[in-house]
Amino acid sequence: MCSSFALHKFYVSVTQIDYVPNKKRIEITSRIFIDDLEKALTKKYQRKPNITSTNELPEAEEWIKAYLKEKIKISINKKPQVIEYLAKEVEGDVLIIYTKIAISKKINTFEIYNALLTEAYSDQQNIVHINIDSNKRSILLTNSVFQEKIDY
Repeated sequence: MCSSFALHKFYVSVTQIDYVPNKKRIEITSRIFIDDLEKALTKKYQRKPNITSTNELPEAEEWIKAYLKEKIKISINKKPQVIEYLAKEVEGDVLIIYTKIAISKKINTFEIYNALLTEAYSDQQNIVHINIDSNKRSILLTNSVFQEKIDY
């Protein structure tokens, strides 16, 4: 995702999902423009979180965790998974969020639901890159298509 634009006229997030069998987990990295996420969180909580600034609200990280739990859901082999929040970092005007799922079984079906920022922007696009057992797939999720299922 290009982060060199001070004002962007497109609304996009990019999520990378990688299955790491030797660690028995799926690693998820989401990249979201900070101002877009702040708009969504402000709408939800009626207070601006001031993410990554010196005025960041103490509850901002908990809001981000709750928002991710609501907006990104993954089912593996038709079973909903617990996504564990790990950390966040800033790269320019983008917030990078790291999460993971513990998994030790063979993945036969993978279903992703991603509705990040769709309540804030009608033209929001969420790009998801998935790499499971060297099978790579990219999907585009939007306001009209929130989820996709992949069979392996």
